[in-house]
Amino acid sequence: MTTNALYTDLSGYYDLMCADIDYQAQSNCVRRLHQIFGNNGKKHLDLACGTGPHVQHFIDFGYLSSGLDINQPMIDLAQQRCPTGHFSLQDMCNFQVDDPLDLITCFLYSIHYSSDITQLKSCIASTHRALASGGVFCFNTVDKNKIDSSAFVRHTAEHHGSHFAFSSGWRYGGHGNQQSLRLKIEKTTGLHTETWQDEHPMVAVTFDELQQLLQPYFEVHVFEHDYEKITPGDGASGNAIFCCVKI
Repeated sequence: MTTNALYTDLSGYYDLMCADIDYQAQSNCVRRLHQIFGNNGKKHLDLACGTGPHVQHFIDFGYLSSGLDINQPMIDLAQQRCPTGHFSLQDMCNFQVDDPLDLITCFLYSIHYSSDITQLKSCIASTHRALASGGVFCFNTVDKNKIDSSAFVRHTAEHHGSHFAFSSGWRYGGHGNQQSLRLKIEKTTGLHTETWQDEHPMVAVTFDELQQLLQPYFEVHVFEHDYEKITPGDGASGNAIFCCVKI
């Protein structure tokens, strides 16, 4: 398998790569935040939805749930997972919806896929336009000044007779508004191991900078990055859940 072949077919490995993520806990936490801060509506959109696991949970919660992503194979897999969901091939930094929404989510730090500050501003503006009055925008994020560039998250999985090892980690150079997400996949079949690695450029912000970008559009509430309980954030961990109510 060549590097390009694995990259082209990354959608097929996405669920394996995210196998240790508790999608239900994440979705339920945001549902609780929406119950507290939202407008009681049930129209939901998940930005950078991937293969749709969060969308499925919101459908189970009784939402009219949809998702968007820039990767068509991901959209295809999401539609298979969630036959009653609606999915569209769109860029989260410049998207449109047919009707105002009550909740927009962006999980797995995907807000950082806005490649620079200009794109992040566009994502925030697009989200604000898409929300109904009192609608909620909820996402998780990392403070650039708290990134440990030496830290990696690793896990393994077995699939179709092969052993997979996945690792990912942030890298930030210490200045500017650019960070990156480093990814590595090792696939071992028998005695043969193939390796794919990549580094995705992403926008880097502090929590203070992010709040300044959001405050013209939203009332911003910041919580600890804990999906089991809702606790106001103090910024110490460098990871947070932002709950933003349209004003």
